[in-house]
Amino acid sequence: MIRNHNRTKIIATTGPASNTYEILLEMVKAGVDVFRFNFSHGSYDDHKKLFDIVHQINNEFELNIGILADLQGPKIRLGVVKDNLVRLETGDIVRITNQKQESTAELLYISYPQLPQDAKPGDKILIDDGKVELEVLETDGDEFVTAKVTYGGAISSKKGVNLPDTKLSISSITEKDKEDLKFALDNQANWIALSFVRSAADIEELKQLINAHIENKHKVKIIAKIEKPEALENIDEIIEATDAIMVARGDLGVEVPMEKMPIIQKDLVRRAINASKPVVVATQIMESMIAMARPTRAEVNDVANDMIDGADALMLSGETAVGMHPVKVIETIVRIMNYVEEQEVVYNKNMPPEPSSKSFLSDAICYSASRLAEAIGAKAIIGMTRSGYTAFMVSSYRPHAKIIVFTDNKDLLKIMSISWGTHAYYYDKFISTDDTINDVIGFLKSEGVLQPGDVVVNTGSMPIHHQAKTNMLKVTVVD
Repeated sequence: MIRNHNRTKIIATTGPASNTYEILLEMVKAGVDVFRFNFSHGSYDDHKKLFDIVHQINNEFELNIGILADLQGPKIRLGVVKDNLVRLETGDIVRITNQKQESTAELLYISYPQLPQDAKPGDKILIDDGKVELEVLETDGDEFVTAKVTYGGAISSKKGVNLPDTKLSISSITEKDKEDLKFALDNQANWIALSFVRSAADIEELKQLINAHIENKHKVKIIAKIEKPEALENIDEIIEATDAIMVARGDLGVEVPMEKMPIIQKDLVRRAINASKPVVVATQIMESMIAMARPTRAEVNDVANDMIDGADALMLSGETAVGMHPVKVIETIVRIMNYVEEQEVVYNKNMPPEPSSKSFLSDAICYSASRLAEAIGAKAIIGMTRSGYTAFMVSSYRPHAKIIVFTDNKDLLKIMSISWGTHAYYYDKFISTDDTINDVIGFLKSEGVLQPGDVVVNTGSMPIHHQAKTNMLKVTVVD
């Protein structure tokens, strides 16, 4: 199959607009690297059908398109609103209850049982992406909160509610999430995205659930979605605990002052790259293309700046889930990526390895491989890996050279689909270092990836059959 390969990876959300074999295949050809399944919507039957189609495409065309299962988390919403529309006027005093009932302009039901216990005077309550804002005046600590409307407006049923100032006492993993997780693991998801992460403890809880379910038979990685101010306070611990992060600009953009979001995004991307963890930027990437055939100029600039910041992957949501042009939006973002990736500004992150790191020696090899590849104009950096650590590390330096990894860990092939610039191949003939290097170079020549005269930088471990940490660097000229 001829398909586009960009260094910056593309994640596309499935949905009613992309629910057939034909459309998903066209999206893959256009450049999709990972399909996201949003468990806030759709039935298990709907998801199962599309999981199977992605597996079918991978098997038919020998591809490694990844699957990302996005858990809903404790999404807080208004209940049913009387006549599906009421208006809250600025200055009004309203009561909020955790007891399920119809909402009116005087009494709102919000689906968070612990709200009266967790809220405190002065806390903001944002409704419908902040279109309506309330401020807590008092709480009885049991069933009711009294609040003042600081910015009024119309509200309707089931709109989302954000509590940016309130430290939530509930787990980030709901009972629904646990059922969704089991379904995703049973159907061979490669990445699990955890919503509303607040601390490293949330990641550890998810790891325990995964390990208890799969019993090491099927490996998955975790993406921590950063969409709460509390997560920003604990960001270093979260990045250390997780496998990747997502800058989830939807809820995060509501819960922090809007003027801070550009710098927060840049800081999160920088921190993830420094930790050699993939980072995804999500929400409103090409929002206008839900209905229109072309993006706005602001969206084009956003895509380019996300890439310049250093995002491993950009994630499309409604654009491909419910939009009118699911294939065209992929083709359009690829055009932008193709041009930006011709620019020097996206390459060569200069991050010398940290001497205090437990993996300092391996990190130094990966750093040296990237710098050496640049100095000698290498066509590719080729690594052998079982955990993917070497690939993630080399990727974080954003070299011009292609990043090619060989592994006998089949799960890793699809996991690497989210990592910037990385291409993964299955290989299980670990005999000797020289034989293995010659073998994989021969394979890449047969695939048209390498040509005689190309220079490549090889990384790996010696002795190779031990498959230990990376400790070897070798330059090879392709015969």
